Amino acid sequence: MTRTLNITLVGVGGQGTLLASEILCHVALLAGRDVKKSEVHGMAQRGGSVVSQVRIGQKVHSPLIALGETDILIAFEKLEALRYAYYLRPSGIAMVNDQEIRPITVSSGQAQWPDDLDGTMQSAFSEGALELIPALQIARELGNVRAVNLVMIGALTRHTDIDDAIWRESIEALVKPRFLELNLKAFEAGKSYSF
Repeated sequence: MTRTLNITLVGVGGQGTLLASEILCHVALLAGRDVKKSEVHGMAQRGGSVVSQVRIGQKVHSPLIALGETDILIAFEKLEALRYAYYLRPSGIAMVNDQEIRPITVSSGQAQWPDDLDGTMQSAFSEGALELIPALQIARELGNVRAVNLVMIGALTRHTDIDDAIWRESIEALVKPRFLELNLKAFEAGKSYSF
């Protein structure tokens, strides 16, 4: 890796966005890279937006990614992908979980849900930049919808040059033992998902 890789992870509280960013940082460190991370999770426990930025390189000076400089946007929910689309560089990749979580403001009638979310998303990302991943469906088939984050991390591996053993070691180090088998299966399922 010759230049810094900028990854922005976005989701809704409870989706495992922060664990995914911790795994990503751990992977980078084990691979001998410098890594910096920032996160924002104000109302995350109540279904609010969660954002984590991870920068990986030979020498990284700041954890913050400027607008339009994200190489890979990992979105655990479609509306969050749209909310943070402007962070993606023109040549970037948006990896989006094919899931919609309607915020409380929509379900209570205080806000409106976009009429054509899929169409809006297609136009928000340049052709070839959008990778829509049925991570929720994959996690459900594995027996636990909370494994969406590891499905997405597994899918991310195709965009890095980091050895598979390092990914597995990081997952084993950070995931609680009782959830490890499920999360490793989710990781493998994400890796093997074909677009």
